[in-house]
Amino acid sequence: TPHNGSSAMSERASRRKGGGRAGRREARGAPAAAAVPFIERNIPFFEILSEEGLELIEHNADRLLAEIGVDFLDDTEVLDLFREAGANVDGTRVRFPAGMCRQIIQATAPAEYVQHARNPERNVTIGGKRTVLVPAYGSPFVHDIDQGRRYATIDDFNNFVKLAYMAPGIHHSGGTICEPVDLPVNKRHFDMVYSHFKYSDKPLMGSVTHHERAQDTVDMAKLVFGDEFVDQNCVLTSLINVNSPMTFDGTMLGSLKVYARNNQATVISPFILAGAMSPVTTAGTVTQILAEAMAGIAFTQLCRPGAPVIFGTFAAAVSMATGAPTFGTPEPSQVIYAAAALARRLGVPFRSGGGLTGSKLPDAQAAYEAANTLQTSALAGVNFMLHTAGWLEGGLAMGYEKFIMDADQACMISVLLGGMDMSENGQALDAVREVGPGKHYLGSAHTLKNFETAFYRSTVADNNSYEQWQVDGSLDTAQRANVLWKKMLNEYQAPAIDPAVDEALLDFMARRKGSFEDRDY
Repeated sequence: TPHNGSSAMSERASRRKGGGRAGRREARGAPAAAAVPFIERNIPFFEILSEEGLELIEHNADRLLAEIGVDFLDDTEVLDLFREAGANVDGTRVRFPAGMCRQIIQATAPAEYVQHARNPERNVTIGGKRTVLVPAYGSPFVHDIDQGRRYATIDDFNNFVKLAYMAPGIHHSGGTICEPVDLPVNKRHFDMVYSHFKYSDKPLMGSVTHHERAQDTVDMAKLVFGDEFVDQNCVLTSLINVNSPMTFDGTMLGSLKVYARNNQATVISPFILAGAMSPVTTAGTVTQILAEAMAGIAFTQLCRPGAPVIFGTFAAAVSMATGAPTFGTPEPSQVIYAAAALARRLGVPFRSGGGLTGSKLPDAQAAYEAANTLQTSALAGVNFMLHTAGWLEGGLAMGYEKFIMDADQACMISVLLGGMDMSENGQALDAVREVGPGKHYLGSAHTLKNFETAFYRSTVADNNSYEQWQVDGSLDTAQRANVLWKKMLNEYQAPAIDPAVDEALLDFMARRKGSFEDRDY
């Protein structure tokens, strides 16, 4: 098949044998974790609600759907499909009899699915006890410590696709990693989708800003994978945001229909700033999230039974003092834990989390807010973690240094979720017998056998002495990350792509772009 024309990125880095400062610098620059297509979870989920608490939220969500309902705007076809399925339709408002959405979802929505990559070795399984880590999404600005904050360009977009391709802890190429504002709004989706196919062979997300752009994405995917393969397999997972509270707009619905009817996955994701777009309480927010998500997920199954779909949510809190969104705080973590459990009970994969922060710089605030959300998402059981790497300024900026810092955290998540080694080697009784009381393990046979993989080694942290840190340039984390992303881009090698496929993509883009005028909307 056409997508087999690429090969996996080869592992060419060799480890230098020397010691001293150069050796330590080499160790910091070495890959911290072997690249894997996705994470297989080997630890339990962290639960914060009892069975009774989860049942109460489910009951209240059904009440919202039946008594208040959800608005589906600018799409009479959606209203007709819901009416035929047994919902009560009044204008654009749809009310659902108790249990209707859950029944539709559990009848046909898959509990997990495989998203195929251009390189089959990069295929990801989404759902169950798997975690797929995905770059940040949607920023109009980019930031680095050399040039500061500026509007993103297609060159920036290409750079982040390359960085995501090279990062071992990032499993997915993502979608609109940043908005290339130097290209026309109505045509930039061609270049973004092409960039993902050209500069990476990991899975990707499609355009959702217009139903025609969604169809263009599907058509480009067919050139890579073949028409029949796309019809029978998922090759795209794309984001459909709910216009919370309790509203789906025509743009999102149009793209949803295109992807679902082409058997491509959608992430039905309520976009919540609690206190502004949902109640100020976590229980009330989770109830609204569940209601909105179930309504959208049910519609995907009316479009095409069995179409892959993800229960998503983006949850942050609003400062009651300023009205600004806040990140990395305890309440959104509670929302993620509860929503993840509800998604498992519903029987579909779950999306949330990421390296979220309100900070404008890759500083201490950015690090601890991102770590709080990343750790919560990992423990909660998020299957598709959008915004894993790069997010700055509440999502307004994609940060080069922040991407490297978050990618390091992504590798740590893989180790954490991998669980504890309980093999004979992991139990290490031979090591204890050999060393005995009052001695050290540094020279033991067990240590010598395991020292290269014994502990996670961060790519950006500095744990040397103060004196050695001074000799190395007295760099902070952002400065070290700055060196790393430049090094990665300098060493980037594109994955192979079938020349005929590449030519077909370029020809399709040229013909489609030439068929209509540039627009800024």
